[in-house]
Amino acid sequence: MSEFKELMKTFSKSREYVRDFFVYGFKTREEFSGWSSRTYDNERRRLESWLSEYVKQDYTKKGKNIYLSIDSNLLDTNPLYQVWKAKSFTDNDIMLHFYILDYLQKFKERTADEITDGILTEYDMVFELQMVRRKCNEYTKDGMLTKKKSGKQVLYKINPPFQEILCKYPGLEDAIKLFQIFSPLGIVGNTIMENTSFKNDIFRIKHNFFAYTLEDEILISILQAIHEEKTVLITSKSTRSENIRQIEGVPLKIFVSTRTGRRFLCLYITNKKRFSSIRMDAIKKVQIKGNYSNYRKIKEGFERNKASAWGISFQGSSAVRLEHLKLTLHIDEDSDLYILNRLKREGKGGTIRRIAKNTFTYEIDVYDANEMLPWIRTFIGRLLDIESNNKRLNTFFQRDFLAMYKMYFEE
Repeated sequence: MSEFKELMKTFSKSREYVRDFFVYGFKTREEFSGWSSRTYDNERRRLESWLSEYVKQDYTKKGKNIYLSIDSNLLDTNPLYQVWKAKSFTDNDIMLHFYILDYLQKFKERTADEITDGILTEYDMVFELQMVRRKCNEYTKDGMLTKKKSGKQVLYKINPPFQEILCKYPGLEDAIKLFQIFSPLGIVGNTIMENTSFKNDIFRIKHNFFAYTLEDEILISILQAIHEEKTVLITSKSTRSENIRQIEGVPLKIFVSTRTGRRFLCLYITNKKRFSSIRMDAIKKVQIKGNYSNYRKIKEGFERNKASAWGISFQGSSAVRLEHLKLTLHIDEDSDLYILNRLKREGKGGTIRRIAKNTFTYEIDVYDANEMLPWIRTFIGRLLDIESNNKRLNTFFQRDFLAMYKMYFEE
């Protein structure tokens, strides 16, 4: 029987629940077909306990659904950081945590054996030596402790509190305030702020994308693989069909959409010998594999190919390697020069020609011209003609244009 507990053993499980309940969908209880009613209720209660201030509900024809209502313009931090802090622990974990830190505050440098004996003497509590050593090594990795060798002994010492570091570097506090609300892995800055008891009283982000902190655990592994020039085995779940697939490749770069905040991993698929991009929110697991000997060569090839990518796609729908697009636009040369400036600024190196008074063409070759459709639509009142060897683009554009015409001009 599924039992309700507020805390979770793994962050990956928390991430899936938040996505399924709130981020991707406004589902009713009946639409969670993979869960029993009891499991649904337990997970809903858990998430409401984490994010109660932002949980709203609405009634539709299908029934009641639950969603998040967050205005980033008003918040000083990301409320989804609460999901990171919901990790479960045992009674021994929490007791040993405070015993080790308190003992090292009093006695500075000690070995794992001395800490184990000291906890027995000072607090009348018995812990196994291996458990204490494992916990000390874990805290060393996390930066809470420092260890050093003295002869054959390994000594552990508690690191100074972060308040002392803040005092040494004026302005660091403000940098942390901005970092925690704006940057990837902002949970690190938020944790520092909580431990040092200061608030973000300066910065607000008008258009912020809070949901993507759920990917940061995956992002850490990918950035590590990029830094170490290694291959990865990625397990991803299709956002449409929900099929699970595994892809092995060489991670090269993270792309971020300035419009939606959505992040994409660009990697080189080794068995297909081509570049591809995967939505970060579709990645469930990343396993770092071995070194890739031709990493620098592949990275150079990626940088060359990136110049011909409009967005994140390196393979279009047509048979040709690069797809050609030509726009013919009416631009008033007396009053609409800002449109020409837009073409130069946003056109990613496309060629602009004046072919007649108030008439200009814009031409470019890209891997996937379909990615340009949202940008092309912004010129729809000025477009005289659109030509492309990508037949799907022509079809999609005509379909959208006719749909808009029917909406505005037909009764």
